[in-house]
Amino acid sequence: MSGSANTAEGNTQKPKKKWEFPHVFALMFGLIIITAILTYFIPAGEYDRETKIVGDQERTVVINDTYHEVEGSPTGFFEIFETVHKGMTQSADIIFFIFIVGGAFGILNATKAIETGLANLSMKMADKEIYLIPVIMTLFALGGGTFGMSEETIPFIMILVPLAMKLGFDSLTGAAMVIMGSGAGFTASFMNPFTVGVAQGIAELPTFSGMAVRLVMWVIFVSISIAFVMIYARKVKKNPEKSFMYKVDKERKIDDSLSGQYTKLTARQGIIIGLLIATIIILAIGVIYLHWFILEIASLFLIMGVIAGFVGKLRVNEIAHSFIAGCKDLIVGALVVGFAYGILVVLEESNTIDTILFAASSLVSQLPTAFSAIGMYVFQSILNFLVPSGSGQAALTMPIMTPLSDLTGVSRQTAVMAFQLGDGISNAITPTSGVLMASLAIAKIPWTTWFRWVIPLILLFYITGAIILTIVHLFIWTV
Repeated sequence: MSGSANTAEGNTQKPKKKWEFPHVFALMFGLIIITAILTYFIPAGEYDRETKIVGDQERTVVINDTYHEVEGSPTGFFEIFETVHKGMTQSADIIFFIFIVGGAFGILNATKAIETGLANLSMKMADKEIYLIPVIMTLFALGGGTFGMSEETIPFIMILVPLAMKLGFDSLTGAAMVIMGSGAGFTASFMNPFTVGVAQGIAELPTFSGMAVRLVMWVIFVSISIAFVMIYARKVKKNPEKSFMYKVDKERKIDDSLSGQYTKLTARQGIIIGLLIATIIILAIGVIYLHWFILEIASLFLIMGVIAGFVGKLRVNEIAHSFIAGCKDLIVGALVVGFAYGILVVLEESNTIDTILFAASSLVSQLPTAFSAIGMYVFQSILNFLVPSGSGQAALTMPIMTPLSDLTGVSRQTAVMAFQLGDGISNAITPTSGVLMASLAIAKIPWTTWFRWVIPLILLFYITGAIILTIVHLFIWTV
């Protein structure tokens, strides 16, 4: 008996653990480590900088032909861990914006107004759900194309993900309507002051000149994005198992009890939904006409949350607890922004960003005139993984690309478009983009899942951008 028992015991094998992709924090910290290692191999250097008035704002820009090597300062072991705190500090405005907005929606959710409203909408849109996608995405694309809607999209993730699931789609469809709607509009923007406006100001071009060409490009990019999302949404609607998020979505807590007789909105809930709509309208007016940014937008949503709590007859302590619950739901989405900024901290403190810029501009200058615009496009696309800020990338690169375009026979307008496309397209996949990573974390979509889904669209965007850029370079904005 003992022999057989020992044999059985000897044959017992521990089940192999299934490999899991690293958590988003582990992924971001791994990128920080890799970037830190690269600082030991990339020579340190920098351009001189000056302060210029671009549009109606002062911006610090690099001065062309001033690149020089400086003493190297590669990132040390202890400094790797310091970058997380520094990244959190640099991105504190975005982090606390996410917390405040999340808390405001926590109060809103406690009133049950959103769930009830979504249940009503899903019933009324029966068999017509698919038509919401082009309407919603066009609205976000207009925001991206006009006032550079980016951080402002984060609150809408919390609305459209449950809405998409109520309508029979999946969480990825809901997130895509926001991310790819605003992303396509931002990429092909015809009057974004933070990208096109800044770049044209540095290139000494009339603000928003070439709008007709960019408007055609905007229509093309937005149409491609809408078609891609709709095709996927139809597939999921027909067979939910085709969803990239099928297993994850099955475990989500989406309130399905609000159906039939329970979907009727109370007067108070109707007022709260009206308050939310009014907040969105005020947000658009404030951003476009009053130049609001994160501080004002966060305050607006906090006011909305408090008023909604009192309208919903929540007690003061209930409002406070609901606010905290909303913040808890967005902890990952908020803190991941700091990790993303940590990568930029490594590059800035090691003085390697300017070296990369100098090397890339030197390569572009060697290309034949016909390929110079594409070379700028490729360079801007790669750099956007390191500098995801549109206005920051414009201030860093356009002072170099402007004289380079003059030397290589590329019009300055084309150089601006190369920057614009290179800066915008990769925003939908780069893990260094705090807005993207926060949005995915809030939607509970792993970055790898999102990447696998969106990469065909991104490649199509890159090809489309190269075709448009070649056409304008050779036939429209010729030197």
